[in-house]
Parts: sequence; structure tokens; C-alpha cells
Amino acid sequence: MEAYKREFIEFLQSAGVLKFGDFTAKSGRKIPYFVNAGMIKTGDQITKMGEFYAKAYFDKLGKKASVLYGPAYKGIPLSISAAVALSKNGLDVPFFFNRKEVKDHGEGGTFVGYVPQPGEEIVIIEDVITAGTAIRESMDILKNLEGTKVIATFIMVDRKEKGQTEKGAMQEIEEQFGFPVYSVVDVYDIIEYLEEDPANEENVTRIKNYLAVNGAKA
Repeated sequence: MEAYKREFIEFLQSAGVLKFGDFTAKSGRKIPYFVNAGMIKTGDQITKMGEFYAKAYFDKLGKKASVLYGPAYKGIPLSISAAVALSKNGLDVPFFFNRKEVKDHGEGGTFVGYVPQPGEEIVIIEDVITAGTAIRESMDILKNLEGTKVIATFIMVDRKEKGQTEKGAMQEIEEQFGFPVYSVVDVYDIIEYLEEDPANEENVTRIKNYLAVNGAKA
């Protein structure tokens, strides 16, 4: 396993972002592990998280300028921390996020922060993808920004689950909307990491059994 993947998984566990047990995903699926970006709650933690996203961004997109979009609510601090980390490494990009409810006073509107202009490219910063529900919701919101184009989505963990078909949720998103979804790690990286300690045998078995039913077949 690459060193940065191990470091990231260890970070997720130490911050309480990665947990094992019985949970319900946004898709409604009962899952044996949960990745919750909402557990990031200190300056040091959010700084480190942004650095991992920035590394993934540079690895996949290089120095390409874009506008970062963080879907409310968890995507908001993730996108801001990623923008800060990118800036510290020489790439200053704007960011924006949405309100859950449209503001009808003051400046009003759905979005907060930078307003993407026609011709600009947008990168979505999310936490995880299970069935692709959250990304589709984001695309429904972003379609109101005329003349812009989403070119990629970055997430923490690819759960390698099927979406609305037997295909992987990330593959479905790529085929439906025409942009790639990149992850820092995937569930098989997590399994490999857990298998190094026999004490994790139960969690490994539960995740593998879950993937046997809900894992992507293509």
C-alpha cells in the first residue's frame, strides 16, 4: 500500500471519521462502516484533510485552475480547506457552496462565496459516494449556473458499491455526467489496511460480506 494511503486511513481513524459498526447511508443501505466528515472538528484536522484533497487534486489535475464547490453541509469545510491547501502550494482558486434553503433577504440566492462565470470549470469536493445520490443532487443545483462545466469530483473514500445498476456508483456518475470521480482511497485499501491486524478480522469479514451483496459488479 502506498504510504500516503496508509497515512490517510490512519488519519481518518484517529479523527473519528472512519468508524465500524452498524450504520445507515444516505442511500438507505445498512452499512458496516461509516465515513463521516462531520467528525472533523479541530483546526489541525481540517488542515490535514485539505492537504490530502490538494494532493489528490495536483495528482489528477496538475496546476489547472478551477472553482471549488462544496455541497452543504459537509462539503463546505472540505472545499474551503482544499482551497487553502492549494493556495499554499501555488494555486489560488475560488470556492463557493450552497445554502440548503434559498435566502430571500440581504444578497439572497442559493450560493455563498464566488459566483462561477460562463466558461469556468467547477470541481466538486465531497466526502464519500455510496449510490451517487449526493452528486446527482449537486448536479441538479449546479445546472442553474449557465455556461459552466463540472470537470471532476474529489472524494475521501470510494466505497466501490453499485449505484442504480450493477455498475459502480462512481462509474455511473462518470457515464451520466461526463466527468471523472477521484478518491484518495477506496474500500479495498481500507480492507488491506485492516487485514494487517488480526484484531480487525470481524470488521473485515462484515465489510467483505456487505460488498458481496452491494459491491459493484462492473
